[in-house]
Amino acid sequence: MLRIAVQSKGRLFDDTMNLLTEADIKVSASKRTLLVQSSNFPLEVLYLRDDDIPQSVANGVADIGVVGENEFVERHENAQIISRLGFSKCRLSLAIPKEINYTGLQWFNGKKIATSYPNILNGYMKKNGISADIHVITGSVEISPGIGLADGIFDIVSSGSTLVSNNLREVEVVMKSEALLIGNWNMDEEKHKILNEMLFRFEAVRSAQDKKYVMMNAPKDKIQDITNVLPGIKSPTIIPLADENWCSIHTVLDEKRFWEIIGKLKELGAQGILVSPIEKMIL
Repeated sequence: MLRIAVQSKGRLFDDTMNLLTEADIKVSASKRTLLVQSSNFPLEVLYLRDDDIPQSVANGVADIGVVGENEFVERHENAQIISRLGFSKCRLSLAIPKEINYTGLQWFNGKKIATSYPNILNGYMKKNGISADIHVITGSVEISPGIGLADGIFDIVSSGSTLVSNNLREVEVVMKSEALLIGNWNMDEEKHKILNEMLFRFEAVRSAQDKKYVMMNAPKDKIQDITNVLPGIKSPTIIPLADENWCSIHTVLDEKRFWEIIGKLKELGAQGILVSPIEKMIL
């Protein structure tokens, strides 16, 4: 049995549980308790605060864990990064009141900065030769300048709406963060086998993201022209039709280039274009 530590609430919890669901790992969340076992996979889910996850994995309380890169770097626990999961992306940034004329990083010399990430901020300031008074607080960091507690803040930024609502503006991006799958260094062979199966499923889910399965009918004399504009994984599948002058072409397209390529296909005579979502893709 493999034990995974997951944030007990928030966006990272939602994204992690969605990934498990898409990987067909069923975990009941209707009556969430501290420890829940999957009904169809050898996995236990341990729900913790995000800042407790790195230590729990490093100490072997959990075998693996999903945690924000910002928390992992801040806690500096002895655990390995197994995979970057690509969701819950954000950044750690310095922000100051909008009305202040910002002249560069040197502005923070002698200033008081409120943050929940003192280790990351200390390292950044030392690297850049800045001497600032770092004031550690937990929660609601963004209100600190407004109540006179600090001159600026160092905190997580996603959309930036929280900064705007508190009359702040982002002036320096210190690091970018995303969800990490971290692991204990001392997992046994059985747990590694379960982990590898789970990673295989995760990769199948991620490979299918932003991909579309496209089928179309096309004149046979246009096959080469059409395949030249299809950036598929490999060469497209071509199937004969009852009309010997036509064929069916099947391929996979990236959603970000979908409309650009569909337009070219229509110009080349493709008809009856059918587009389907892809749940999972094994490469």
